[in-house]
Amino acid sequence: MSIRQQIRPVLTLALPLILAELGWMSMGIVDTMMVGHMANPSLAISAAALGQVLYNTLGFGIAGVLLSLDTYLSQSHGAGRYDEANRWLLHGLVLAAVLAAIFMGLIALAPIFMLRLPIDHQVITGAIAFLRALNWGTPVLFLYFTLRRYLQAFNHVRPIAAALITANLCNVIGNWLLIYGHSWGPIHIPALGVTGSGLSTSISRAYLALFVAATVWRVERQHNYGLRSMLRHIESTRLTRLALLGAPAGAQIFVEIAIFATVTFLIGTMGPLPLSGHEIALNCASFTFMVPFAISAAAAVRVGQAIGRKAPQEAAAAGWAAILFGAACMATFSAILFLFPHPIARAFTPDPNVIAATIPLLFVAALFQFFDGLQITATGALRGAGNTHAGLIVQIVGYWIIGLPIGYLLAFRLHHGAVGLWLGLCAGLIVAGLSLTTVWHRTTKKLRATSQLEQMANPEKVSS
Repeated sequence: MSIRQQIRPVLTLALPLILAELGWMSMGIVDTMMVGHMANPSLAISAAALGQVLYNTLGFGIAGVLLSLDTYLSQSHGAGRYDEANRWLLHGLVLAAVLAAIFMGLIALAPIFMLRLPIDHQVITGAIAFLRALNWGTPVLFLYFTLRRYLQAFNHVRPIAAALITANLCNVIGNWLLIYGHSWGPIHIPALGVTGSGLSTSISRAYLALFVAATVWRVERQHNYGLRSMLRHIESTRLTRLALLGAPAGAQIFVEIAIFATVTFLIGTMGPLPLSGHEIALNCASFTFMVPFAISAAAAVRVGQAIGRKAPQEAAAAGWAAILFGAACMATFSAILFLFPHPIARAFTPDPNVIAATIPLLFVAALFQFFDGLQITATGALRGAGNTHAGLIVQIVGYWIIGLPIGYLLAFRLHHGAVGLWLGLCAGLIVAGLSLTTVWHRTTKKLRATSQLEQMANPEKVSS
């Protein structure tokens, strides 16, 4: 099967996931916009920035272990083994509960570390309050993450998009009510500021998990995949397999987000103004990143399903279709960030100083969009093929061995400030994008070689 033939099925799966991921990221953007219109926008945005980056670094790194479900669920679905997929879901839920408990404990201890940071005390205080509010939503966040993998592996992706869109409406209303406070007669809602923003996000995540759980129940009633008779016996070997395959994927996410967290803390030592500009630019870069991230999930599913069907040529074509689509989307976003930096920054805050601190960073973000699209979609394709180690190794080298030293040199030795650190990130993303695309190219050669061997062994079988 050619790449052209795979474009439509990849897009059919990816488009609802793109809406879902954009909806997911919109929660953070709405939080930043809402606190950006408080009395002291640079202080409020900086506090939310530190809280979000620490939560996301630890949370998505730990929850990333559950990405192993993409491989096992998709390959089981492709092979027509619904009973096997259901057993993987059960063990994924158990693993999610354990990981959520570990994560909540780490967040509870985080203030001990944060109070030692050489950052403005008011910023740290606000960040700790925001972080504690976010932590209430941790269990439902991990539940959503697990159930979503099941739905997308079985090609039920539209409800995921609907869930995120409606959850954003909940978040907007919650932010409006809890950040600024309101009174209607005897009803009085106090103004909680940054803390209210974190509570609103937690409430929205609870709604999101309930929506997805209800969708799984409805899908089961319609298609009868056998969830009702799912084995309740927990196998330690299956949990171990999930954790071992998912650990490199989670570590890769941790490595990638941790580099942005490190840059955030380094910029935080420069003061609230550079940090607020960094947070707005990071929100924009993260928003555009959600598009190839969703395509990456679609790539993992399509490649995994094809391998489950023992169709390696189809798997190779699906991976390349996803990579090309992701790169094209990010090239478009690059042009938008380059051409319209001022209106984008102005949408977050009216403060001219914060806007001026944001615009140079948006130009740097425009430089690395294309390579960011390459690296994440190639990672998804490789995950579908069962390779979760390549991305981890490449990103450790690209971000920490190449990107961070370059950024530190430019920022603190050559005095380019926040822009210098972002240029270091750009260098790391270029290395990661080119390297992971090369790894996928070599993987496709192996897949095609496998296909040729199968055809020689079964000459009567017509290749799809």
